[in-house]
Amino acid sequence: MHGIKTVGVIGAGQMGGGIAQVSAVAGFKTLVYDAFPKSLDKCKADHEKRLARDVEKQKLSQADADAARERLRYVSGLEPFGDCDIVIEAVVEDVKVKVALFTQLAEMFAKIPGKQILASNTSSISITEIAAACNNIKGPSVHAPEQIIGMHFFNPVPIMKLVEVINGLATSAETTQRTIALAEAMGKTPLPANDRPGFVSNRVLMPMINEAFYAWMEGVAKPEDIDGIMKLGCNFPMGPLNLADFIGLDTCVHIMDVLADGLNNDRYRACPLLKQLVTAGRLGVKSGRGVFEYQKK
Repeated sequence: MHGIKTVGVIGAGQMGGGIAQVSAVAGFKTLVYDAFPKSLDKCKADHEKRLARDVEKQKLSQADADAARERLRYVSGLEPFGDCDIVIEAVVEDVKVKVALFTQLAEMFAKIPGKQILASNTSSISITEIAAACNNIKGPSVHAPEQIIGMHFFNPVPIMKLVEVINGLATSAETTQRTIALAEAMGKTPLPANDRPGFVSNRVLMPMINEAFYAWMEGVAKPEDIDGIMKLGCNFPMGPLNLADFIGLDTCVHIMDVLADGLNNDRYRACPLLKQLVTAGRLGVKSGRGVFEYQKK
């Protein structure tokens, strides 16, 4: 078994908030931290709304929703994470930010005897690169990078079943087994992928999205027709351009850059039109406009 009782989540945005909710509902004491207090407040409010909605839709009983609320704890710093059995990072998709955070966490846990797992929710960045920064940390609990792993959830986290489990070069078999067991306990389906840029999901998905932007830029079809053809012809639940808006066009560009640099191949570079939309501030659903327009919440 995973032997995990307390889960820490760093990053209270859409992904981190969703991971924390799933963790608490699954019965784990869950700590949530974000460097921006307003993001943490919003996360707490979102949890209240989502749990109430799940009760209304009879997905959860009132008692289970109340129990999940009791398990959630919103903290103002990283010190309380010393009590966590696993910390799941869900911060911005930037390798420098992630490396700095993991180094800080590894230094903290090196002073605490135990087998804490440090997991990244990255969708494209190398787990080996993140873990390598923790190589030289010494202490009574020297477990990095053996206990660093990728745990890539999908958005929206409470609904999507998949978790890509990514082993770094030094990740131990025990860490992998515990992570898989934890994902299953959260009601997810963990599937393994090797530590290569983009793993499986984004390595396959992002070039398709990029080609949809090229088809639009080159006048092959209008955006709504591109999406319609892919939905009706390929049985996709959502067209690639609409999906890009949902992911965030800036995130798409960043992942394409990671793929291009990591695989040393410029065919993965983002379409000029995609980059132009990002420059114009049209980021997708989160900004109210990307390829399509959306009502701001």
